[in-house]
Amino acid sequence: MTVTDQDRADIAAVPARMVQAWAAHDADAFGELFAEDGTLILPGVLQQGRAAIREFMAAAYQGPYKGTTVTGSPIAIMPLAPGAVAVITEGGVIPAGETTLPASAAIRASWILVQRDGRWVLAVYQNCPR
Repeated sequence: MTVTDQDRADIAAVPARMVQAWAAHDADAFGELFAEDGTLILPGVLQQGRAAIREFMAAAYQGPYKGTTVTGSPIAIMPLAPGAVAVITEGGVIPAGETTLPASAAIRASWILVQRDGRWVLAVYQNCPR
C-alpha cells in the first residue's frame, strides 16, 4: 500500500485533533476520533466503543484530567493494508497549571487508524510510559 502525501497529512491531523479536543476538554470531539467500535487502552484502562470512550473522557476531564492538556506528534507512519496504518507518536499529558511536559509524564503511543467513510479514525489507541 502506498500512503499518499494527502493521506500523510490527513493521518498526521488525527493526533493534532486529539490535542485540540483535549485542550477544550471536549469528550464528544475526542470520541469522534474513534471508529464506532474503536478501542482506547491506557495504563489500567480499557474502553471499547466510541460511546464508552466518550463517557470515560467526559468523567476524566472532570476528574484526573481536569485542567490538563496533552501533546503528541507522529514519529512514524507505517502502512499496514489498504485503508489501514499504524502511527507511533511521542507526547504526554501536561499537568494542570504547567506549560511543559515533565519527563515523568512522557509517553509513546501506538495508533491503528482505518479509513471509514473517507476519513481516518482510530481503531485502536494505546500508550505507555516513555
